[in-house]
Amino acid sequence: MNSPLGQVQPTGLLQERLLALAGTPDDSFRIGTDLVVIAQLAAKLIAPVECASVTSRDEGGYATVAASSDLAAAVDQAQYDDKAGPCLEALEAHYPAAVPDIAATMTWPGFRDTATRSGLETSLSIPLFAGSGTTVAALNLYSRRSGTLSTLTTAVWAAYDPDSTDRWDHDALEAGGRELTAGLIGAVALRTMIQRAITVLSADGTGPDHGYQVLCDRAAETGASLTDTAAQVIEQHQP
Repeated sequence: MNSPLGQVQPTGLLQERLLALAGTPDDSFRIGTDLVVIAQLAAKLIAPVECASVTSRDEGGYATVAASSDLAAAVDQAQYDDKAGPCLEALEAHYPAAVPDIAATMTWPGFRDTATRSGLETSLSIPLFAGSGTTVAALNLYSRRSGTLSTLTTAVWAAYDPDSTDRWDHDALEAGGRELTAGLIGAVALRTMIQRAITVLSADGTGPDHGYQVLCDRAAETGASLTDTAAQVIEQHQP
């Protein structure tokens, strides 16, 4: 269960892990560890969140690879059983999926019934991506308090759309929500930079998959991070 607001102060680790994930090759063993820590920190630091989990693809289906409680895992499983729910929408559609009033939703009955029986009132699922820019998982936030994720939802949407004109109140977010949002904003910026480097490396018509592999190979050969390697590629090709 989450600690009361003010009792737990953000350490910066959530923001750091989100940035690390965005700059990690998709096939790295580190991703699993990052996802576990992200779920734990989200539940611990974001005041309105009762529990959190991370959904990922698994052998043609889906699995909860990290959960702060059995409650989160059970709500996730109801979505896997129905093959529908906000966590799957965030994972497959690559955009945040918010459910401001779980009891009122008609779209995902399995999710609705399991969540409401457990006293959950609102949720927010957030796509997470690694080095290639492809969504590898969804972070699921569940709350027992209606309306408490609304400001965070607006901030998360804005983080994924830097050109958005939607305004959100930074001061209205509690400290954990600000840290999550800062991590997502930074991760999106890293993705933009890495994608720019991939475009440079695939300018000969070989395609983005080839460009991404070249970038990973260069990083492995030099021992540099994917992020630093991308920055070097861009710098070398400045006009």
